[in-house]
Amino acid sequence: MKLYILLYTIQSTVGCIQINVAQLLVPEGKEKRKMTKNQAVLSWLDEMIQLTTPDEVIWIDGSEEQRQKLYDEACAEGELYKLNQEKLPGCYLHRTAENDVARVEDRTFICTRTKEDAGPTNNWEDPQVMYKKLEGLFRGSMKGRTMYVIPYMMGPYGSPFSKIGIELTDSRYVVLNMMIMTRTGKKVMEELGDSADFVRCLHAKKDIDPENRYIVHFPEDNTIWTINSGYGGNVLLGKKCFALRIASNMGHKEGWMAEHMLILGLENPQGEIKYIAAAFPSACGKTNLAMLIPPEALKGYKVWTVGDDIAWLRIGKDGRLWAVNPESGFFGVAPGTSTKTNPNALATTMKNTIFTNVLLNTEDDTVWWEGLDGEPPKKGIDWKGRPWTPECGEKGAHPNSRFTAPAAQCPCISSEFEAAGGVPISAIVFGGRRAKTAPLVYEAFDWQHGVFVGATMASETTAAAAGAVGVVRRDPMAMIPFCGYNMADYFAHWLEMGKKIPNPPKIFHVNWFRLDENGKFMWPGFGDNLRVLNWILDRCEGKAKAQETAIGYLPEAADINVEGLAIDKTTLEQLLSVDKTVWKEEVESQKEFFKKFGDKLPAGIAEELAKLESRLNG
Repeated sequence: MKLYILLYTIQSTVGCIQINVAQLLVPEGKEKRKMTKNQAVLSWLDEMIQLTTPDEVIWIDGSEEQRQKLYDEACAEGELYKLNQEKLPGCYLHRTAENDVARVEDRTFICTRTKEDAGPTNNWEDPQVMYKKLEGLFRGSMKGRTMYVIPYMMGPYGSPFSKIGIELTDSRYVVLNMMIMTRTGKKVMEELGDSADFVRCLHAKKDIDPENRYIVHFPEDNTIWTINSGYGGNVLLGKKCFALRIASNMGHKEGWMAEHMLILGLENPQGEIKYIAAAFPSACGKTNLAMLIPPEALKGYKVWTVGDDIAWLRIGKDGRLWAVNPESGFFGVAPGTSTKTNPNALATTMKNTIFTNVLLNTEDDTVWWEGLDGEPPKKGIDWKGRPWTPECGEKGAHPNSRFTAPAAQCPCISSEFEAAGGVPISAIVFGGRRAKTAPLVYEAFDWQHGVFVGATMASETTAAAAGAVGVVRRDPMAMIPFCGYNMADYFAHWLEMGKKIPNPPKIFHVNWFRLDENGKFMWPGFGDNLRVLNWILDRCEGKAKAQETAIGYLPEAADINVEGLAIDKTTLEQLLSVDKTVWKEEVESQKEFFKKFGDKLPAGIAEELAKLESRLNG
């Protein structure tokens, strides 16, 4: 059933009056609108319909029947490809345009009333200027297309942590991914009731034109508009756009935190579970840590995944910091995922998963990517839709190809995944990829020092990255691309939260990537990182010793359990060493980074920088 928007123009002596009569002759449309009587939702929806002029409007009710209908339609129109349903039940393949394969930070904007509110680490434009520009691009953008209305919830149903958004999109791919990544449908609208407190999200594929591609956030309006992209990172608006950029601003105003952090539960042989939240820049093993499998030598330990990417944290009634994962799925990078690197992630993708920009194995209609176990297929169709063989010299899957999989399918998913109150956090862990600077692990002296440790987080570029090798890139709390307001105010919010938490978690820093004189990794990583997490949790409970150094509390070599590990004492001591000369250079780099925040840099951060310099010179 089509949606007709009728515009009547009446000429009179006093001017031109334009009357809009929407959804006449639309029995189906009227039925769909019965999902809600919320006037704030309906008036905003009418406004967006008038702007984008779709031929049809369909509400997403969250039912399995509707989901399967969308899959069938997408396959019939070539938007998705149905994979081998015996080997990969419920799985489909999608290819994006070649110019649309990743997040585009240079086209991502934070539009606040003043430039200072967005801060020096964000692209800024005046909201009124940007609305006018985008309205021109969105006008008529859905003509000949269907608008899907996706009510979605970030966080568990019935949770005080949770927030609601509604995304309007002309992409079935977006709808089907959002149905994996978030809780969607009628139940969301029931929880919203007649409230106007929801995030307004608008997406149109339009022409997939990179020159007119925009991912724009209006934090003061709780609004996100994105156009000319079909790639998940830019258009699944519940993810980084809402759950971090908009939510970080909400948390700043409301007294909670939205962080780019995994959440894991570590169960010891006695059955006790403690929870850790951890932030790492890209290429630092975040998902692998979230789904860690303990080594054979540490029998009786288990790791439970609460979240692999985003954490919302609030102060609980007991004075501790509690966290939920606002997402319900994983949007993971496929290349490099294997039974060796992350068997739990791989197992999660074996059903009900959407694969994006991977290789289609035409021998059996399954998928493949570089780094997957076993030999590559003898022939296939690559991510660009071209015939492929191992000899062709081209990658079969795009390096940023993805899988979207339900979190509930993960073999190590936590029993607390849907807990409305979240899980209590014992430790916050920051980390980065540093060849010589950071030791394997150290503990911050206190909360303020821990915030400074997070604010100075950095990674060094590798040979695989574009540009020079070994360049230090600062990424405070792994939030540089995702903080929805001035990062100096973000640091201040962290410092203020520390004053409000009666029983704050301890803060640590780890570095799995220390190199020896031959450029080889000194620490085995992967499952053996559990050995470091055990020391961290023992410190939180007062069970482990530590030595005070210029940068923080470090374990002695004997404090790290290396049973069954082929690592000698000398190597372990090197991993836990602090080179003051290297750290003095680090301080100069930190000073340079903080200059961009000018007078807005919180006094607590400047104080910790001065203390670190003094300790290194002492």
